[in-house]
Amino acid sequence: MKIAFVGKGGSGKTTLSALFIRHLAAAGRPVIAVDADINQHLGPALGLTDDQAAALPSLGAHLPEIKEYLRGDNPLIGSAEEMIKTTPPGRGSRLLRIVEENPVYASCARPIALDEGSVRLLATGAFAEEDLGVACYHSKVGAVELLLNHLLDGPDEYVVTDMTAGSDSFASGLFTRFDLTFLVAEPTRKGVSVYRQYKEYARDFGVALRVVGNKVQSPEDLAFLHREVGDDLLTVFGQSDWVRRLEQGAEPPLNTLEPANRTVLEQLKATADQAHGTRDPERYTRQAVTFHLRNAESWGNAKTGIDLATQVDKGFVLGVDQLDVAHA
Repeated sequence: MKIAFVGKGGSGKTTLSALFIRHLAAAGRPVIAVDADINQHLGPALGLTDDQAAALPSLGAHLPEIKEYLRGDNPLIGSAEEMIKTTPPGRGSRLLRIVEENPVYASCARPIALDEGSVRLLATGAFAEEDLGVACYHSKVGAVELLLNHLLDGPDEYVVTDMTAGSDSFASGLFTRFDLTFLVAEPTRKGVSVYRQYKEYARDFGVALRVVGNKVQSPEDLAFLHREVGDDLLTVFGQSDWVRRLEQGAEPPLNTLEPANRTVLEQLKATADQAHGTRDPERYTRQAVTFHLRNAESWGNAKTGIDLATQVDKGFVLGVDQLDVAHA
C-alpha cells in the first residue's frame, strides 16, 4: 500500500500522517515512513528529538548507491550514471520489498520504536547550504520517486509518505506513485483552495484523492467542508488535547488518543485497504514510463548523453507476478 499525505502548509498533514503511521504500527503492520517534505518534521512527530532527526541519513546523499543497487543486471541500463529519478524498472532490476533487509535500507532507513510497534523512517533530507541558489527541492525527492518505482508492496504492508506542501508535489511524477492520497484540509478558504488545485492537476492521472478535514471545531466548520469538498470528504479530525501535548514535546501513549479521533485513523486504514484492491499495475507502470520519457526529452538525455527511452522494458509490468516470485 502506497499512501501520500498532502495539504497546505500548516494544515496538520505531518501530524496526521504520523498518527496514521503510529496507528498502523500499533496494529502490527509493516510500515515504511517517508519524509518527503522540504520541512523535515516527520521524525519529531514520530518521537525523535531534533538532534536525532537532524542525524537521519539523506536519501539524496545516497542516490548513487541507490541507483547502483536498483539497476541490478538490467541489460537496458548500462550504468548507475545513466539512471535518472524516473528510470523505470525492467527485467533484471532489483525490486524492493517493505519487509526485507537490503543495502538501501541499511544505508538510508532508521528504525523508530514507538509506544506500540515500530517503523522504518526514510528522509529526503533538508535543504543544505550548498543547495541554496543552485538546486530545487525536487532534486532531492527524486530518490523517493525512484524507490517507489522499484517497490513491490503487498496487502497489509504500507509506505506512508509525508509530501511537500501545496501543489509543489506536481513538479514531478511522484504524485502518481500512490494507491491513495489523503489531502488534509482546514475548514478555511485557503485550506480548500489547495484541494481544488490538487484535484484539478490530478484529474487526468486517475489519482485516488480523499479529503481529511482537520482542526474542525464546530458544526459550521463541518458544513463548510461538506459544501466546498463534497463527496471527496472522507472524515474529519477534531480538536485534540493529545496532539497538543505531542506538539509540546510530550510522548502520550497512542491508546490515550481521543476515541473519536482514533476512529478517524481506522477510517483512513479501511479506505487505504480498499484502494489497494483496485490497483491497476499496468496503469502504474505506464505512468512511470510516461514521466520517464517526459524527463528524458526535457533534460535527461542531455544530462546523460544517451537516449533514455532505450531504458524502457516494453514487456515489463510492475505487479503481482514479481510479488509471487518474491514470496516463492
